[in-house]
Amino acid sequence: MSEHRRKPPQPQGGGRASARRAAQQRPGRGAQAGRDVPTASPSGPHAERSAQGSRAGARRAAQRGSTGRGRGSAKAGRGSGRPDKRLINYPRSDRDGWKRFVPSWKFVGGTVLGFFAIITAGTGIGIAMVNTPDPNKAAQAQNNVFFWADGSQMVATGGSMNRQIVTIDKIPRSMRDAVIAAENQSFETDKGVDPMGIARAVWNMATGGSTQGGSTITQQYVKNNFLDSDQTLKRKVTELFIAIKLGVSEEKDTVLAGYLNTAYYGRDAYGIQAAARAYFGKDSQDLNPSECAFLASVLKGPNLYNPDGGIGAAATPALNEDRARKRWAWVLDREVEVGRMSKEERAKYQPGDFPARVESEQARGMSGQIGYLVETAKQYVMKTKNITAEQMALGGYQVHTTFQKPKVDALVKAVEDTRNDFLDEKKRPDLDTFVQFGAASVDVKSGAIVALYGGPGWDKKHFTNNANTIGVPVGSTWKPYVLAAAMQYGTQNSKGRGISPDSKYMADDLTVIKNRQGQPLMDKDGKPFRQKNESPTAYGYVTLTEAMEKSINVPFAQLVFDVGHAKVREVAKSTGILEDSMDKDNTASFALGTSTPSAIRMADSYATFAASGTHREPFSVTKVEKDGEALSGFEAPKDERAMDRSIADNVTKVLENVVQNGTGTKVKKLGRPAAGKTGTTDQNKSAWFVGYTPELATSVTLFRTDPNSADKKLMSMNGVGGTDSIHGGDIPAVIWTEYMSEALKGAPAKKFPEAEDIGVTADSAGAPSPTPSAVAPPSPTPSMPPTSSAPPSPSPSKGGKPTCKPWNLYCDPDTTGGTTEGTTNGGPSGGASGSPSPSTSGKPGRPTGWPTLSSSQ
Repeated sequence: MSEHRRKPPQPQGGGRASARRAAQQRPGRGAQAGRDVPTASPSGPHAERSAQGSRAGARRAAQRGSTGRGRGSAKAGRGSGRPDKRLINYPRSDRDGWKRFVPSWKFVGGTVLGFFAIITAGTGIGIAMVNTPDPNKAAQAQNNVFFWADGSQMVATGGSMNRQIVTIDKIPRSMRDAVIAAENQSFETDKGVDPMGIARAVWNMATGGSTQGGSTITQQYVKNNFLDSDQTLKRKVTELFIAIKLGVSEEKDTVLAGYLNTAYYGRDAYGIQAAARAYFGKDSQDLNPSECAFLASVLKGPNLYNPDGGIGAAATPALNEDRARKRWAWVLDREVEVGRMSKEERAKYQPGDFPARVESEQARGMSGQIGYLVETAKQYVMKTKNITAEQMALGGYQVHTTFQKPKVDALVKAVEDTRNDFLDEKKRPDLDTFVQFGAASVDVKSGAIVALYGGPGWDKKHFTNNANTIGVPVGSTWKPYVLAAAMQYGTQNSKGRGISPDSKYMADDLTVIKNRQGQPLMDKDGKPFRQKNESPTAYGYVTLTEAMEKSINVPFAQLVFDVGHAKVREVAKSTGILEDSMDKDNTASFALGTSTPSAIRMADSYATFAASGTHREPFSVTKVEKDGEALSGFEAPKDERAMDRSIADNVTKVLENVVQNGTGTKVKKLGRPAAGKTGTTDQNKSAWFVGYTPELATSVTLFRTDPNSADKKLMSMNGVGGTDSIHGGDIPAVIWTEYMSEALKGAPAKKFPEAEDIGVTADSAGAPSPTPSAVAPPSPTPSMPPTSSAPPSPSPSKGGKPTCKPWNLYCDPDTTGGTTEGTTNGGPSGGASGSPSPSTSGKPGRPTGWPTLSSSQ
């Protein structure tokens, strides 16, 4: 056979048929498979070569098919598929697998340019749409008007200070230097914004975090223009646009003058001119560098840096004064550091040169009790509506309070009459100075605060609200909570059942106190701890009713361990005592009153007993209007069940006996049913009487401290008024009775609910009666001493109650009770060494917060 007729070798898979099949397979997947295979009949030499090429292509296609046709086809067809008609080629059609999602540099560049174009356009539109601040409008503050409970006007505050806008040349260079050094060193060169600060603020606002203000002076100026606005993301963006606009369109002097003319400096002063007049009685242009540094310090936050004091736990006058002095010194140092004051000039202002201030116009306008009443109501409004002190100072609020003017006047008269008869600072300057009075009265049925006595008055430079002070131990007025807890939860001797007030406990002086396991507590010397009574009388075993009547310490020091400190705290908290005012130590002294609630809280808490176990949070505001519209949230607090009514009524029965036969007998002069408890603390540092009728609950406290001292340390009242010591059954009870007589004048006398028998008689270990016994019938004479004990001597013990004095309005020399008021001495916890101090803070100053009233009031 000739060469040209010989058949070429056939590829595996079948010759022309295989080539034909390869040509027919997915023509778009590869150039060779889809386009290079001829479909014409193979004739002539060219056809033969084509056929041979087709066979080779078929062979290659078959090989690709054995290793994965898709991958090879896509690779072969890259760049030769149909054109992508999408505007944005993403995911990319000319890539396969994960590479489809890798953007091209064109896509990235276009996206970035588009983003910046949108931001630029949006910023431009935003800047064009916003208006620059008007310092005249921003500085305008309205009056806040406060009303008595009967609707008559009490006082209008704010809105009366000089708010003249001054030009930059009327603001001394030293003021400008102080503010720039303290708040924005780069003010004269920046563009009005701090990008990083803005980013943090926007992020926190968007994610619900804490709000942050602008960090530059320009931003602060803008912020001042929105003091009455909410802390929202929208506001923050608007502030940003305005700050940018000011940064590029206004002179720095204009911005700085605007800021200093609109900022709030405290004392109802908006703007530098108003502040200069309010603090120093001069025009702004006459301020010296030291005074300028002070005002720059106040700008940090008037509520915390105004030495007059502010609102809240950390805003006492003493703390504010300390902060202001430190900030003042720092501002002066900072001016030197940034080159805005010479070292020689700085050396002129030493700590003793802290600028003296004139008397506050605000204080002169709120004389007597008005300042304390307004402060109490303002705190309630601010907490309820989450309003800042600066927003409140802008005014425009009409606040209707619960305070009843006749009752406030009656309370003031009761305190002042007793003070004038009792104290003689000229005759006894070392003893009768710094004696403080505080009182509060609460409506039993609603929880409304109807009256309070906070001190001599703001006009007398006494800014501490003694009615809302935290830091004064309440003494034996705490014992009813221990008794109520025992009635509710029982002791280890009652098998989980509540105990009766007829249960007996050892009452002898210096009795060893045992823990719940029956082991003696150990004192700091490792010896068994012995609780001291005020009187050395050998009482033997007495009922809890009698222990309360005579205010004997030992039974309650033991009872608190038998019940458990946590249970006592739980009961006290349910009646309205704030947890952070309670002593945290589990000592014997805890039962004797080392906790430090305010007078307002004590009155409200005892009102729970008067209301048969129903608690109502104390409140001081019934309605608030702003711009003619009533604000929500000022409805009277809802009733809450604190304890079973039988427990509360039995506590009342025991406290009625205190008034009739015990340490509170001076209250019998009231001439109507009353219940209450006296309280005196170690070294006679405080004395209390807290009591109630079915209508009103009132607390009165007496303590001694220098209001201008740094630590507000309590001092002993031994010798005050010419007496050996002062007890809750003396001065506080006298004030209480005089006030309640006037406050309830004309109201029919009401009786307390009859107390039903309660609990089991569960005596302490060693008592002669069985433990426990069945329910005991109520004793017809609960105050009768047991046969095994000697009756207390009618004569006062050492350091006991004084004999009748001219100021002692209700002195009854024939009364035998009231000479054994308990004190809070010693008491380790469960074997821990050491004796606790009466108070961890010892500060009777301005509210260490409204953790007293403001947090819930």
